[in-house]
Amino acid sequence: MQSEHIKIFDDQHRELGVATRDEVHKLGYWHETFHFWLIKKETDSYQIYFQIRSNTKKDYPNLLDITAAGHLLAHETTADGIREVEEEIGIKVTKEELVSLGVIKNPIITEKLIDKEFSHVFLWETPNEPNFVLQKEEVSGMAKADFLEYHDLCLGITPQMSIEGYHNGLPFTKTVTLKDFVPHDPGYNEAVVKTIHFHIK
Repeated sequence: MQSEHIKIFDDQHRELGVATRDEVHKLGYWHETFHFWLIKKETDSYQIYFQIRSNTKKDYPNLLDITAAGHLLAHETTADGIREVEEEIGIKVTKEELVSLGVIKNPIITEKLIDKEFSHVFLWETPNEPNFVLQKEEVSGMAKADFLEYHDLCLGITPQMSIEGYHNGLPFTKTVTLKDFVPHDPGYNEAVVKTIHFHIK
């Protein structure tokens, strides 16, 4: 995986060249990712789905994250990023079914890595309860929450919310805070929930 090559950009999204995945995170190059958010309408509300990262992942094991996501390799387009959805969670979708939420800056800077993303973000509303088939090396479970509760959590209106799902094959219900999620940039979280809210109103 570390030998994969990825396009790199300046902070204005102007292409600079290509670097390895390892160089991208070590040196902090801006690069592109594909993000897929899944929602489902219930009787009087929407549910939003999160993956639970595998406990074998190098970065952020067992934390809640975007429904499905991945890096765009140097030869790939955003349409190619759809492969991540089927690979990680077993859901087949086409580009035509997705709603584009735009490209959102999403820098995550920690002691271990500098992950500066231009994230191509897409939304899909499933008409049925999804039948997830998980890629065990990447995903160890799935969870869902009321979208408006997640919206208020990301905007700092409430400090916690309830989720339900399954992890390593076992069902659960619990209360979580933003510390239970991968630490995406607050500006990214805010932009995502506001844009989703606009589309479902």
